[in-house]
Amino acid sequence: MRKTNTVQANVGSLDDMGKRFSNAWNRAATGKKVDETHVTFLDIKTMLDTLSPRRLEMLKFVRHCGAGNIKELAVALDRDYKNVHNDVCVLESAGLLIRDGRKLHAPWDEVRASVSLAM
Repeated sequence: MRKTNTVQANVGSLDDMGKRFSNAWNRAATGKKVDETHVTFLDIKTMLDTLSPRRLEMLKFVRHCGAGNIKELAVALDRDYKNVHNDVCVLESAGLLIRDGRKLHAPWDEVRASVSLAM
């Protein structure tokens, strides 16, 4: 059975992000395998804006079909190039979309989102 490649999107503080990093570091230092990816947003609005329905649709498309470049992706999604370019930049800066030269990859099978209420 293949392991699901998941990215965990969190809303929390820089302190929360540091605690996740320290926890993973400590587990790795004891010899435990640490295979996890986290993306932290400092507020819910930024997370919801970044993970908009159109951007999630784009991630799904790239995950399943790939994209040789932004123009190819815009044509495949029947969307304006400028808007697709902007969405690619936002997703790439969040670490959710990977660019290898001009080629785009979305290596995640799943994006899980959580919001800390203890902020």
